[in-house]
Amino acid sequence: MHEKERHNVILSAVQERPVITVADICALTGASEATVRRDINTLHLEKRLRRVRGGAEAITPPQFVGLAGRTFAVNETMRSAEKQAIARAAVELCDDGDAIIINGGTTTFQMVHPLAMRRMQVFTNSFPIAEHLLKHSKNTIMLSGGAIYREQNIILSPFDNDVTRNFAAKRMFMGAQGLGPLGLMEADPLLIQAEQKLIGQADELVVLVDSSKFEQRSSLVLCPLERIDVVITDDGISDRAAAMLEAADITLIVATPNAATQTGSG
Repeated sequence: MHEKERHNVILSAVQERPVITVADICALTGASEATVRRDINTLHLEKRLRRVRGGAEAITPPQFVGLAGRTFAVNETMRSAEKQAIARAAVELCDDGDAIIINGGTTTFQMVHPLAMRRMQVFTNSFPIAEHLLKHSKNTIMLSGGAIYREQNIILSPFDNDVTRNFAAKRMFMGAQGLGPLGLMEADPLLIQAEQKLIGQADELVVLVDSSKFEQRSSLVLCPLERIDVVITDDGISDRAAAMLEAADITLIVATPNAATQTGSG
């Protein structure tokens, strides 16, 4: 790829996300890290982007409205072994023929691999979950309607009269930004509005969170602890967090990466 072509790719990429890393650009262009850093420096001096630590950002922010919180691409790289173990334990709760809801997120996305062997009715607001299951499984897939938010790879609608109200599920599987004494927390009001509609369509709420989520907080509460039936997490959960779940009478499933899962209940 010639220098001008690389520059066009880089300038296009920084318009799609708040910050693009050197590693991202290397993957997009096939160029070496040293070459990419020179390209960023050149474009920075030309005032066509802004150089930041480890990458670059757009001088003018992207024009579409995104959601608060980390992007799907960034989250996907974090604590992947724990997320895979948690997702396997979640799918073990399911039987063929079940109607389930899977909310968008990087932990819930890991459910697609064990779900490849199942035949279920799956409703999701996650574009990547729907796409993967359509290609690699025999599950029946339903998508919610609305706008696709590129950064989080989810479909959200601000309207009450969408298809969500027509799907009744045995269980809903969802992740969250944080989980604490006040309940399940998220970062964006639109996300909370859409997720509350989905929760209302499920008999049982199963929350998939790695153990770091018990230390994270947000100013927005999605639902109280009392609404949660099951929490699946990894073996890094603290005694304090486990006691909080037990006191709320929530079933706790601890999934150990590359090992069997352990179940306990309050």
